[in-house]
Amino acid sequence: MSYDLLLNAVTAGVLLGGFYAAVTVGISISFGILDIVNIAHPAFIILGSYIAYMVNSQFGLDPIAASIIALPVFYGLGAAIYQIYYLSFEKRGQEPMRGLAFFFGILFITEVTLVLEFGVDYRYVQAGYIEQSWHLGIVDLPLRMLVPCLMSLTMLAALQLFLTRTFTGRAIMAVAQDQLALQLMAANPIRIKRIAFAISIATASLAGAFLIIIQPVEPSIGRDYIGRVFAICVLGGLGSLPGTLIGAMLLGIVESFTATFYGPSWAPAVSFGLLLLTLAFRPVGLLGR
Repeated sequence: MSYDLLLNAVTAGVLLGGFYAAVTVGISISFGILDIVNIAHPAFIILGSYIAYMVNSQFGLDPIAASIIALPVFYGLGAAIYQIYYLSFEKRGQEPMRGLAFFFGILFITEVTLVLEFGVDYRYVQAGYIEQSWHLGIVDLPLRMLVPCLMSLTMLAALQLFLTRTFTGRAIMAVAQDQLALQLMAANPIRIKRIAFAISIATASLAGAFLIIIQPVEPSIGRDYIGRVFAICVLGGLGSLPGTLIGAMLLGIVESFTATFYGPSWAPAVSFGLLLLTLAFRPVGLLGR
């Protein structure tokens, strides 16, 4: 095993893990904190990819900048979807499986709509850094991976500060634990949940811009991430953003190492094997309470 190949595999895994963190952070909020099994999360990621693609192809704007501009739209979309979910399921005390069917329907409708509008051809974006790489000694840093990774770390740091340093953020962390105590502090739990879910959808749209920078996309590619996002969320510990980052990095490094030395077909099996070992020896996840 050559040292330079090993070092590049670990580096690629760290960059991949940064992207996985961006993909998963929305699930860490909706599933880990709010206990909402949003199986449609990857659909919003792909929708964010196509928004970045359309703006990039029409106006030449950087896909990440286009996604940041579109964040308020996705935030509003997330707030509207939670309101429908609340009125249809939470308020009536419906069983979680019906809510799961609701999100599965959103996943299916979004995918079919994108297929009808764009077809099944792969779409990609143009940006000056996508084809470039930095070379630090024997380590290669492709900018199409490095830029999304750095932006992902920035997003996670901003969210962590928001959740721990602001009243609304602390209310989001508390809403799943004790809604009565939250009401006593003059906070509306439903409003807090709506804000949290809207943030989770907004982060998914930004992750979509990262995805289309890393690789071309087509409408059904989001299915590849359904298992990964829930696996990373559970691996890191439900509701823990630092745990999400650590879990994403571990999964990225394991997948990169496995793909480099044993072949890409083994990567998913080894990754989920790591998840099973974590659940066997630490069911609450790495940083779970």
